[in-house]
Formats: sequence, C-alpha cells, structure tokens
Amino acid sequence: MSLQDVNRPRPFCILTAMVLLVSLQGFTSMQSVAQSPTETVAEVTHPIVGTWVINEELSDDPDEQVEAAILAAGGRVERRWFGREEKGRYRGGPEEHELYDRISYDEVLRIDYDEPEFWFGYEDGYQRVFHTDGRTQVVGANDHYSNGARDFSFAAWEGETLLVEARPRDGGFTLETYSLEADNTRLKVELEIKPGNFGAPIIMTRIYDRQPD
Repeated sequence: MSLQDVNRPRPFCILTAMVLLVSLQGFTSMQSVAQSPTETVAEVTHPIVGTWVINEELSDDPDEQVEAAILAAGGRVERRWFGREEKGRYRGGPEEHELYDRISYDEVLRIDYDEPEFWFGYEDGYQRVFHTDGRTQVVGANDHYSNGARDFSFAAWEGETLLVEARPRDGGFTLETYSLEADNTRLKVELEIKPGNFGAPIIMTRIYDRQPD
C-alpha cells in the first residue's frame, strides 16, 4: 500500500463520521430540552394559597382584644349583666373601619398568589389586592368610596413569612404577619390593628385551618 493510498479519504469512513456527528448533535439537543426548567418543571403553587377557616379554640377572641386596647388607652368597657356578652359586639361602625372588621372577625379567608400579586378574599365579596415586588402604593380592589378615600395594602416576604401593612382610609394602620404551621395545614396570623380613633393598638392572633379544595 502506498503513502498516497493511506492519505486518501475513504468514502465509507467519511459517511460513517457524518452519521455519528448528526446523531451526537441530535442527542445533545434532546438533552438541552430535557434539562430546560421552563418546559419540564411544573409550576409550583405556594402553600399559603388556599381556603382557610378560623379555629376559634386556638385564636384570640376579637372582642376581648378590642376591650384590652380600650382599657390600655384609659377608656372604659361596659359589662352586661350575668356576664352575657354578645359575640362580635365590636364589629360594625363606620364604613372606613370595614378592613379592620374583616381581618378581625371574618371566619373564612381565601388566598391566591400569582407572583408578585396577592388576592385576599373575605366574606360578602370583600377583597384585597396587593403586591410583593416593592411597589410603594397599591390600591386594593375595594379602593374607591363616595368620599374619594382609598384603602392601601403593601406586602413583602421575610423568609417564608408574609408581612402585610395596610393603610385604611380612616388614617389608621394594620401590621399583619402570615406564617404557616403544622406542615402547612395551619395559618397563623398575627395582627396589630390601630384604627385612627383608637388610643392604643389592638393585638391579636388568629389561627386558621386549611380546607380541602
């Protein structure tokens, strides 16, 4: 065999190499698709999303916490005969206090989250919308009223805890902390509520149980 014969490319070898190259490129492309997180990883719903119902045994009594705030501010609390107290006796009042009533007394809370937007649904169709992306002012779904005033809510994550601050239209504020417990089957809500006409904040904790979808 001459040196010219050795150096001459053989058609069969070239063809085989081309087939192997195409196969390798196809395999690499398949690997890229399989490893693409946007196409292969399912969207994960945050565990805070769901329907939550109040656990009254584990939660503070809203009326008692309101009375504690009244007394702390130097006010007086009227007592009824024989200790009979009507449940929810401090609920109601002016329209601008509705947000306080909803987070303190409503028994059902529905939470949806489409990052960065949160939607909180309460009884009677009351709802709040706010964001966690650093927006300084977010108008809630219940935003416009006859007097032109508005409710605002703000939110941020601190680890796995959701922090919410609201500025209701009466000039007061709320500080709300939402955290999951018991393997995500319970929602703990810690509230500091300061209506504009209160001399001291209302402090309470509310515990909710997750409901099946």
